[in-house]
Amino acid sequence: MQMQPSAKIFSGTGSQHLTQQICQRYGCKSGKITIQRFSDGEIQPVFDESIRGDVVFLVQSTYAPSDNIMELLLMIDAARRASAWKIVAVLPYYGYARQDRKDKPRVAIGSKLVANMLVAAGADRVITMDLHAPQIQGYFDIPVDHLDSSAVFIPYITQLKLENLTFAAPDVGATNRIREIASYFEAEMVICDKHRKRANEISSMVVIGDVADKDIVIIDDICDTAGTLAKAASMMKDKGARSVRALVTHPVLSGRAYENIEASVLEELVVCDTIPLKKESSKIQVISVAELFAVAIRNAYENKSINNLFIHSQRRDK
Repeated sequence: MQMQPSAKIFSGTGSQHLTQQICQRYGCKSGKITIQRFSDGEIQPVFDESIRGDVVFLVQSTYAPSDNIMELLLMIDAARRASAWKIVAVLPYYGYARQDRKDKPRVAIGSKLVANMLVAAGADRVITMDLHAPQIQGYFDIPVDHLDSSAVFIPYITQLKLENLTFAAPDVGATNRIREIASYFEAEMVICDKHRKRANEISSMVVIGDVADKDIVIIDDICDTAGTLAKAASMMKDKGARSVRALVTHPVLSGRAYENIEASVLEELVVCDTIPLKKESSKIQVISVAELFAVAIRNAYENKSINNLFIHSQRRDK
């Protein structure tokens, strides 16, 4: 009788805390792995236990620096050469997702290149969360489980009990995401229409919709320099909003992000732990997605559906 392959969860250096939380909720210990670094910067992952015939889950968010991506690729390659039966790349944050198309001549499509490299390295499945562009799933010829942060954001918003709840899309591209959440709460929505001259620099922004005397909740997938959030919050307060807060999945928080957030009129910025914070801030709160990933990993291992993780599509109780 053939034995069921074991499931083992390993962490890259970029997601160690989240991996520990996932393992705690899954009911296992994190697998033993050593990430060796040579003096010239080369990386060599070494599995310190046998994974022959196992289903291996490798957890690593691929935020900057690029070492995180290279480390994950090498972990996948090492697992394949160690005769793992299945290799699942778990990317709570999928880096280069903002480079999802040719929006100008002679540019790379970085998110497609990352997908190609993951598959070439030997990944059999990918589990990720809140891709900047959902169509990136189509860049893969292997299964992709795309988790949704609304599963943790909706309970948080519910307990706030805001009187005049209104949702704001930070740009036109986020409209569909915000419309689903607004529909769940039977709330109104507004749109921030922004124009950029270059990355991380907004040249103009207008708010489409009525925000007067409303409690605004901005929903977005990435907060990088926080310039957009700070400017949008300021504009809405100037137009009479009662309060403005933001819920963002991936806290990239580069450059002067922390200073921008502290100086902003935001009530709070709520983020997920897909990327570890560089430092604490009185305005930043963290919600863990460890339970979501633990369930997704278990269901992937047991060949079960993850449909129950998408509570935003369920009808709200009256």
